[in-house]
Amino acid sequence: MAGADGWDLTAGVDEAGRGPWAGPVVAAAVILGDHVPPGVTDSKLLTPARREQLYEEILATAIAVAYWAVSPRRIDAANVLRASLVAMRQAVLALPVAPGRVLVDGPWLVPNLPVPQQPLVKGDREHPAISAASIIAKVTRDRMMRFWDRVYPEYGFAAHKGYGTPQHRNALSRLGPCPLHRRSFAPVVATQLKLEWVVPAP
Repeated sequence: MAGADGWDLTAGVDEAGRGPWAGPVVAAAVILGDHVPPGVTDSKLLTPARREQLYEEILATAIAVAYWAVSPRRIDAANVLRASLVAMRQAVLALPVAPGRVLVDGPWLVPNLPVPQQPLVKGDREHPAISAASIIAKVTRDRMMRFWDRVYPEYGFAAHKGYGTPQHRNALSRLGPCPLHRRSFAPVVATQLKLEWVVPAP
């Protein structure tokens, strides 16, 4: 959908971080306009270095970019799918240019979004605006997790970004959850219960 100046004001929106045991879920919304940086595709198909390059190119050339993060506590309170949809809605509303329509990665509509929208399964591989949003969301979240690694270095967040790797599982078993962990997620709950059973409260 084009604006008065002829630009395509279609926004793509996607999220990163639904699966990890720790950290926020981050959504991004991007209006690319007529320029698509070469190589833009689903962020999961790109190397970390290439994602970083495309992140900078998208920021430099897109008409509008915004992101929104939802904290682990809100994920625990709402569940991660609802938190993801909240993040998507807020990312779209945070765009400095109002989109004419929104293409949403996945099968769900974003609740209470005052813009025409269309869900697209595997949209991050099919539509450049969604691909760009997936890159912005992924790189933004990865940078957040590298920051939190400096706060909680014993968990290895810079390496695994909160996902359930053996390294993360071992740290969780030894140390228990930190404030960044999603306490509604089964592996975190199981570890917390185990530690409470092994080390009785004083």
